[in-house]
Amino acid sequence: MVEAALKLALRRDRWLVWLALLAITALALAWTTLLATGFDMSAMMSSAFVPWSARHFAFMFAMWVVMMIGMMTPSVAPMVLIYAGIARQADARGTAFAPAGWFASGYLFAWIAFSAVATGAQWWLESRALIAPMMAGTGHIAAGVALVIAGIYQWLPVKQACLDQCSAPLSFVQRHGGFAPSVRGSVRLGFLHGLYCVGCCWAVMALLFAFGVMNLVWIAGLMVFVLLERVVPNPRTLSRLAGAAAIVGGIFLCSSWGRA
Repeated sequence: MVEAALKLALRRDRWLVWLALLAITALALAWTTLLATGFDMSAMMSSAFVPWSARHFAFMFAMWVVMMIGMMTPSVAPMVLIYAGIARQADARGTAFAPAGWFASGYLFAWIAFSAVATGAQWWLESRALIAPMMAGTGHIAAGVALVIAGIYQWLPVKQACLDQCSAPLSFVQRHGGFAPSVRGSVRLGFLHGLYCVGCCWAVMALLFAFGVMNLVWIAGLMVFVLLERVVPNPRTLSRLAGAAAIVGGIFLCSSWGRA
């Protein structure tokens, strides 16, 4: 009877976690879409570089945070579901265990930190006319170079090491001391997991600078790719195939630009 009740509770928790993650993702992506298509940013963006005010920087930082939450929340879903299951089992035994939301918060904190770095990078690139202030693409040559760099990174050992940590939730937890029952430990473990995912994905995220920070096609494509890297049976193969394709595509862009 107790076991049946626990299974029912676990099933209910899984649905609640899924719905919560889907809601977070949908809201973040809806806001990103609104910024990209339906929100007038002309007061803050112009065809020539304008020195950023504190308000401008805060707006861009918020934009990056919302975009990263929308793109990266689906990829942490398997880990959050596992964490929620462990928490429910601990609760059934009468053992205190931090809710899975604390782990997810730690994970998203890592991407918020990345958003701060990305905002600073965007300011620096715009101030030196390396990307367009209207957040459009940078042109064939820069886009090609960015693709080649991202493609090479997909083959590097550091990328593969980070991918191993991100794509195998249980192995990650075992390597880092097991599930943390305290709020502090749960947030720390989530933040560490997020840092590995930043290490895994920063190069492909940097492609947004080359193809348009608010390019919805690239945002959707990168979100799907990052998720696939975590759920396919052999993520290393997918990563390297994508890297090879990026290198070929980058070389093609550079060569076609040279012929223009």
